[in-house]
Amino acid sequence: MNTPTLAQALAQAHTLGLARIDAQLLLLHTVGRAGSDRAWLLAHDTDGLAPAQHARFLALCQRRAAGEPVAYLTGHKEFYGLPLQVDARVLDPRPDTETLVDWALEVIAPLPSPRVVDLGTGSGAIALALQSQRPTAQVLAVDASSDALAVAQANAQRLGLPVRFALSNWLADVDGVEGTFDAIVSNPPYIPSADPHLAALTHEPLQALASGADGLDDIRAIVAQAPTRLAPGGWLLLEHGYDQAEAVQALLKAHGFHQVHSRSDLAGIARCTGGCR
Repeated sequence: MNTPTLAQALAQAHTLGLARIDAQLLLLHTVGRAGSDRAWLLAHDTDGLAPAQHARFLALCQRRAAGEPVAYLTGHKEFYGLPLQVDARVLDPRPDTETLVDWALEVIAPLPSPRVVDLGTGSGAIALALQSQRPTAQVLAVDASSDALAVAQANAQRLGLPVRFALSNWLADVDGVEGTFDAIVSNPPYIPSADPHLAALTHEPLQALASGADGLDDIRAIVAQAPTRLAPGGWLLLEHGYDQAEAVQALLKAHGFHQVHSRSDLAGIARCTGGCR
């Protein structure tokens, strides 16, 4: 039996309904090459795929077609230039969250040794990105899931980044000895619990996605806890849903924050909102 070429394998993935980029990443993973090696696929599109590799590739494609994130299938995802290991214990990091990192780096830029806390760190994506860009920062990563913290700690260790970790429900259990922070950042759950979009996200941890009837329960908790834990002039920066900017701005203003405004993601959607103490 003839083995399919790489080009034929990609065509098979297309018939299963996979996006080309997803199929390419899964094929590169199957043949043991980096996800950044897409040019290699073009140069080797007539190469044959061994039967065992072909079977593995098709199995991955079927799992992807059933909604499993590519990052879970390959075990890694790049975020802010960092290669992170991810699995079903944590949310698949999204490129739009880099907007939040950019903003956080701006607000801490004038400070020689800024103190930053990332709430709901998951894979550690935000905390590790901030630490990698600002080596002098003191970064604390918090999550209420010990499983998520295990993933984040493994990423920090592998990347050699000195982020510290704490098990806490937002700031509730962060010891007072931590003092105040110059920036509190978070990409919390913000999808309404009855949102039909959740059906397409069944492979990711529900507690990292949904947050009450209007999706704002966790954001309310963070906004209420933040003022006493921020240094004067410190910022609270939050990622939220595509239609929640106005509501989050109102919450921040109601809790005494100033300079409240929103930032747009790569698609031009108001995706992050912040305010200054």
